[in-house]
Amino acid sequence: MLLAIDSGNTNIVFALYDGEVQRGQWRASSDSHRTADEHAVWLMALMALQGVTPGDVSGAIIANVVPANARALETLCRRYFRTDPVVVGAKGVDLGLAVLLPNPAEVGEDRLVNAVAAQARYPGEKIIVDFGTATTFDIVDAEGSYIGGVIAPGVNLSLEALYMAAARLPRIGIARPEQVIGRSTVPAMQSGIFWGYVGMVEGLVARIRAEYGAKDPTVIGTGGLAVLFADATEAIDHVDPDLTMRGLLEIYRRNRPK
Repeated sequence: MLLAIDSGNTNIVFALYDGEVQRGQWRASSDSHRTADEHAVWLMALMALQGVTPGDVSGAIIANVVPANARALETLCRRYFRTDPVVVGAKGVDLGLAVLLPNPAEVGEDRLVNAVAAQARYPGEKIIVDFGTATTFDIVDAEGSYIGGVIAPGVNLSLEALYMAAARLPRIGIARPEQVIGRSTVPAMQSGIFWGYVGMVEGLVARIRAEYGAKDPTVIGTGGLAVLFADATEAIDHVDPDLTMRGLLEIYRRNRPK
């Protein structure tokens, strides 16, 4: 089995694949103080509930955008699963994807993994909208090359900023209000965040199309909030919540140890 790890700024996602079949997926907060041993206790207990032992794992791959998490995650793979992980972004790891930017190393590993998965699963030109800690828009051309993107504050980050910076505004959760005009503070905040982000998605997708000259790119939504926003706009063609994990699976196949 393959252990795929996506280490983001908010969560670390662990998934187990038996060939094409996902046997389990689990999330932990992205705490850079957590040790390899702490990860192991938590993860192996959850694996056991699915009838999986550490010895069933024969390979591992990591995409990590939090440098402080790197050592613990790589040690986890080596110490408890007896495998050297493929690390996205490490020297010699082949993504099968051209990055047409002046400094390719600046692009987050998660964004490149999404691009690899999108190229494998969807034909033609693509725009990937990832609703994560940041809301990112990444463009892949018809030949499968990554050509750039847009980074905006994430939905929950914006909600937290409102609460922290405005003394009289409460902390709220994301929700879809039926009306744009709020009749009290909380509905007004929910409207500003939800419909504001819908407008941002629609506006940026339209501007990307116009600037890039793409005739009919496929727009793919991913991340935890993709379903919520995709239901409110026609700008998103497909919702693919497991896009990052599928990308890790593709990259591992290309780089698995002989």
